[in-house]
Amino acid sequence: MKLSEVLVKPILTEKANNQQEKLGKYAFRVNRKANKLEIKKAVEEMYEVTVATIHTIVVPGKNKTRFTKAGYIKGVKPAYKKAYVTLEKGQSIDLYANI
Repeated sequence: MKLSEVLVKPILTEKANNQQEKLGKYAFRVNRKANKLEIKKAVEEMYEVTVATIHTIVVPGKNKTRFTKAGYIKGVKPAYKKAYVTLEKGQSIDLYANI
């Protein structure tokens, strides 16, 4: 798997930003087929940092319904994989630099 396919995008929520500031943990949405070794290699090469630990989570899909003129529409949001990357002490990633 190519490195560009492993990391889908960084997660920029309020909870993720608090973890970045306090704990040095960064959250990324990653490819479902990627393993921890591939994620570590991708983060280290793309952001030029040293990764200490990685925790991965598969977030299950959620059922969604909404009411329209035609009636109820039911659907499912897809499941995705999330990775929490902890960096070595003193290192950081500037996720807002490329926006």
